[in-house]
Amino acid sequence: MALMFMGHTLFLALMMFAVFTFEESVSNYSDWVTFTENVDRYKKQQLEGLSAEQKLKKQVLHPCLYFDAEDVQALRQKAHTSHSHLFRAIRSAVSVMLSNPSYYLPPPKHVDFAAKWNEIYGNNLPPLAIYCLLCPEDKLRLIFALELMDRMAGYKKWLVENAPGDEVPLGHSLTVFAIAFDFLYNSRNERRQKYLEKIWSVSEEMYEYSKVRSWGKQLLHNHQATNMLALLIGALVAGVDKGSQANIWKTTVVDVMEKTMFLLNHVVDGSLDEGVAYGSYTAKSSTQSVVLAQAHFGINNLENNWLKTHFWFYYATCLPGFQRTVGVADSNYNWFYGPESQLVFLIRFIMKNGAGNWLAQQIRKHRPKDGPMVPSTAQRWSTLHTDFIWYAAEITTSAPPDYGTCKMHVFPNWGVVYLMGLGLPNSQTNTFMSFSQKISGGTCCTTILVQPIKRYYAWRFDWAEGRFQPGDMNSPDQTSFTFAPNGQVFVSEALYGPKLSHLKHVLVFALLLQASATKPWEGQLGECAQWLKWIGDEVGGLNGEIITASQAGDMIVSGEGGAAYTSAMKLKSVSAFLLLLNSQTLLVVDHIEKEEDSPVNSVSAFFHNLDIDFKYIPYKFKNKYQGAMMDVWDAHYKMFWFESSWSSPVEIQEAEQAAEFKKRWTQFVNVPFQKNTLTRIVYLFYGPYVNVSNCRLIDNANPGFQISLSVNNTENTISVVTEYQNLKTRFDYLGFGGFAKVVHENKVTKLGLGTESVEKQIKNNRVVIPFGFKVSIIAGLILGVSLVILAFQWRFHILRKKLRWILILVVTLWLIELVDVWSMCTQHCAKWSSDVTRLEHDKGNKQQLEGNPVVLPDVIITSLPASGAEILKQLFFNSSDFLYIRNTTPYLEIPQTEFEIDSFIRSCEWKVSDVQSGHFRLIPRVWPPVLLVRGTKHLQNIHLYGSRSKIAQHSAISKGQRKRSKKRESLSEAKKQGKRGGPDKDAEYIREMRRYLVYYPNARPVLSLSSGSWTLKLPFFQEILGPSMRALYVVRDPTAWIFSMLYKNKPSLYSLKNVPQRLAAVVLKGENGRKENVVLNEGPPYAFEYESLRKELSNSNSNAVSVLSYLWLANTAASTENKWGLASQTNYQLVKFEDIVSFPQKTAETIFAFLGIPLPPASLNQILFATSTSLFYLPYEGEISPSSIHAWKQNIAQMKRLDGIEDICCTLYGPLRIPKVYRINAARSAEICL
Repeated sequence: MALMFMGHTLFLALMMFAVFTFEESVSNYSDWVTFTENVDRYKKQQLEGLSAEQKLKKQVLHPCLYFDAEDVQALRQKAHTSHSHLFRAIRSAVSVMLSNPSYYLPPPKHVDFAAKWNEIYGNNLPPLAIYCLLCPEDKLRLIFALELMDRMAGYKKWLVENAPGDEVPLGHSLTVFAIAFDFLYNSRNERRQKYLEKIWSVSEEMYEYSKVRSWGKQLLHNHQATNMLALLIGALVAGVDKGSQANIWKTTVVDVMEKTMFLLNHVVDGSLDEGVAYGSYTAKSSTQSVVLAQAHFGINNLENNWLKTHFWFYYATCLPGFQRTVGVADSNYNWFYGPESQLVFLIRFIMKNGAGNWLAQQIRKHRPKDGPMVPSTAQRWSTLHTDFIWYAAEITTSAPPDYGTCKMHVFPNWGVVYLMGLGLPNSQTNTFMSFSQKISGGTCCTTILVQPIKRYYAWRFDWAEGRFQPGDMNSPDQTSFTFAPNGQVFVSEALYGPKLSHLKHVLVFALLLQASATKPWEGQLGECAQWLKWIGDEVGGLNGEIITASQAGDMIVSGEGGAAYTSAMKLKSVSAFLLLLNSQTLLVVDHIEKEEDSPVNSVSAFFHNLDIDFKYIPYKFKNKYQGAMMDVWDAHYKMFWFESSWSSPVEIQEAEQAAEFKKRWTQFVNVPFQKNTLTRIVYLFYGPYVNVSNCRLIDNANPGFQISLSVNNTENTISVVTEYQNLKTRFDYLGFGGFAKVVHENKVTKLGLGTESVEKQIKNNRVVIPFGFKVSIIAGLILGVSLVILAFQWRFHILRKKLRWILILVVTLWLIELVDVWSMCTQHCAKWSSDVTRLEHDKGNKQQLEGNPVVLPDVIITSLPASGAEILKQLFFNSSDFLYIRNTTPYLEIPQTEFEIDSFIRSCEWKVSDVQSGHFRLIPRVWPPVLLVRGTKHLQNIHLYGSRSKIAQHSAISKGQRKRSKKRESLSEAKKQGKRGGPDKDAEYIREMRRYLVYYPNARPVLSLSSGSWTLKLPFFQEILGPSMRALYVVRDPTAWIFSMLYKNKPSLYSLKNVPQRLAAVVLKGENGRKENVVLNEGPPYAFEYESLRKELSNSNSNAVSVLSYLWLANTAASTENKWGLASQTNYQLVKFEDIVSFPQKTAETIFAFLGIPLPPASLNQILFATSTSLFYLPYEGEISPSSIHAWKQNIAQMKRLDGIEDICCTLYGPLRIPKVYRINAARSAEICL
């Protein structure tokens, strides 16, 4: 027996020596003695299972999850060719496991397995299993894998005893055990039934838990994604033999997962509100679910908006060097799972370019080998199998187009802004900065819970139903930021730990108002020592707001976080302003405004660094402002602070807090201030390669503030508006509609719009600087002359010797005064110079503005009907800057005039001369939309009728008084209008606008004119409104527009609107066929562009397509002509509907730049949501998405009917950049027919 034992031991030793001669690992041979019986058993199994294998050849059941048995041979070939780098990673991981089996194998006793978090054992099983599948000749590693599975299968339960209510360890174990069973199905015959029974029993247990646990109904949460994936994989594997019960499990999982993907389709920025670390946790399971749903159920989620933009969630959040991510929300130093697996999934199935492979390659290459950023042994290899399976070697690896430059990226749904220095070396130009103003659960969840969007869903959500659970992985971190100049982390998050405000370096206040975890300070709502208390009274409606985020030379980001604090504090505003002047200089200002009776009397700020100590000897800037310093290999990173009363205290502290299953140390600077009614606290952070010589607050007015900052001998004057919701205040304080500007040298940077050059009015400041010297010299001369005169008068009373000493004394005193004046001039004269220079810059700006007046914009939107202009509402509603007015209510109808306004189209032009000659004088006097543009008070004068009968009677009387005939709309159209709302709803719409103007009295009107008649009347509006008018003319591809008019609905819009009769009335007058208004002296002038339409209507061979083509050509040509001089006055902007839908961000930025206002992130999120989620509906058009607006191109039968459109409208294709699509499709249809 001893000889047999020694023989087996020698055999194993020789095998391990042969295997590990080319692997870097250290083997623990003593642990392998227990495996000697497995070797014999494996040999016996191979002989006994041969006949069984032959029986199973006629139906190979496994592998079946990610690939079939036919794909195995191809995978084995790829392991030595295109996938060799991934195979080496798998082989290396397996070798490490074998080198220390006592650590990586589950303990023999179940009590030890259940005593601690045990996902490590299961998570390491898939790479081991796929290695054994790729290398079936490696018996040693197969034995290790079978031993691991045997031990897990022998446990009664897979739960953790001290976490009985948490099934996540169970989910991890079930997932990986079932995957290993699928991969190694053909390698263990006598164990199959045992393993299958274990998978079945655990899946059944998981299904029962899903009925009672919160993760069974909660969405967008890592627990839900993890456990539902486990149940799905268990059902797929076990259901091969037992299909009936497994089908119930599959149905349950698919229902929840499809709801999750449906919601994620609304997350248009690709983010996950749990943060990067836990987001990678959720995404790891979600990507696998997408693949499995497509492979096994035919469910295609590859067009999901979240998946299309999810790449940015990894690329934009990665700090320089590819080792660390930002710590917004609960987070680790970097990713918990992947993200290589998620990236190769995105490239293979979604993006189809090389950016994901490139980023995965960089992350894999730069993985830390030691220190706190090393991935956990429980997670570092858990996704290697999907890395290998999904990797698309045929896609060439390439960096993203913007790689190599620092670029700002905004996540509008998440509420987080990043300045990326991704992958750049640690140099002076490399910077990473983040700012968090996130909404709890994200804008998507908030929209579903709060907004009327619920009507779109068959299943409804509410906080009480527990569909969303942001408490576990969210933190009170509104207005928090991080800063890493030169790639060196200066201000960092405190990462995963207690949900306390000060650990996220946001402001906390005193006095204490309620039970708090951080006495005597009170932080943001929901803070607690463990999980965020998200079900509190005010936490459910916790909303943050990114005020602005733009990059134009300097980078600015600002956010409002006042709603994050309890209302008992009575805080009007708690906003943060961050300005990155250069790669190493960050200016931060906290603006705090409270009610007069607020109980708050002090405020404290915290700034953390997990890596490097702040100096315990406080740093002091210019012996004036308190600060702190961080020494990194003799490179000094400094910060200092002060507030409007010039106080500048400091405390440097350190603390230890719980983090996952360990403790994490952090050091922070604590900056407490006494709280006034209005407080501005200024912080400046700068690196070792900049010289800061001056920083002071030069204006501290209520609307905003100004700071003078000298960096590298350049004076910068920063002006910021804090009354950010008042557009008029912003224009008055800054001269444009943005939120901040920077004046430096002879340039003015209007943050969000760009940089302009300004001529200096004073080229030399010597007029100011020598003022003190002149005073001293004149005073000295006067004193000397006076003494001489006195000496002559007293020559008989004072001896000359004494007089000489008196003169010497006077001169000495004068010299002392001169030195004192000199020392004061170095400070105050520089201040005077700065003030004069700033004033001259402002004067130059003012003079420039006088040449090109800057006025508040009054927006008018016009278009042909069915051109999609309604989608622009998403840019303007829910904004404090604008009031969107739709002209589709009886209260806003145009008054009776001497000329009819048709609701579809009109060929007459209203010009400036019409205003001057007194035509249509009622419109500027009584029409509410025009009055509203002139002043919002006129909205209050609209008389609202109390009942349906009264308003109906009023409407009938007003119509009867008009001396014009109007065609009755069809019954179906009337029904649709009735569904959209009646008189009561119209009155409520007016009341809603009134309430809105109470909160935002300076909101500028956006008048959406639904009739195509207004496109030719913009000069009339400009004469009434003046230079403030900003007209947006929406034009659509003529083929798409005609397709929508003729074929999008049944009956068609062409029929519903009685277009032939209306056009005849527009261009041909009455039955006599006489042209309308041809004589110039009879009424408004007739647009000559409509002459071609008149001829087509007179043509007996005309059809609907040709008539509409000439209509589009006439109206567009007449509207886009520069004959009115609108374009030269920057009052007119043409917007293509296709650009809005296909390129929403770029188009929105262009529109807001035209208005003189930076694009707000909230408006960006709204337009992205409307154009990509298929939840925005246009009248008579249906849902809108980049694919739906081009659906007509795929219908060859209808394309044939649209023949001739391009020939008629081609003259405008070039100026409007409209591609000629029909001829391409016609050629393709010809090929199909052949």
